[in-house]
Amino acid sequence: MGHGKFVTVINCIDGRVQFPVLTWMKEKMNADYVDSVTAPGVDKVLCEGPAEEVESIKKKVLVSTGGHHSNAIAIVGHYDCAANPGPKEQHVEQVKKCVEVVKGWQFPVRILGLWVGETWGVEIICDSNE
Repeated sequence: MGHGKFVTVINCIDGRVQFPVLTWMKEKMNADYVDSVTAPGVDKVLCEGPAEEVESIKKKVLVSTGGHHSNAIAIVGHYDCAANPGPKEQHVEQVKKCVEVVKGWQFPVRILGLWVGETWGVEIICDSNE
């Protein structure tokens, strides 16, 4: 135990979103473990700040990519977010901006933008490998 393939998720704290994303990442990314970095309304935080919070997220992701050799990072936006209310289109744009922010960190990993809709299914918004 402890040796396996890791991936990283930057996700909202909303408990409804955790399990669908965890399951999706394990299945689609063929991962054994999913490291989670969470914050309320994280898609808004990551693309709009405050800078200290963005830096805190980056440091946590660095533990996952450096210490666990995670080879993929997913940023998640979701339906019915209490901390970042708004339509799907708003979240999709924010997640796309987040992917660009995380690309700027220059971790040598695949970066995904994900959306979790009202039926709690996961869909890909964007993928750095495409």
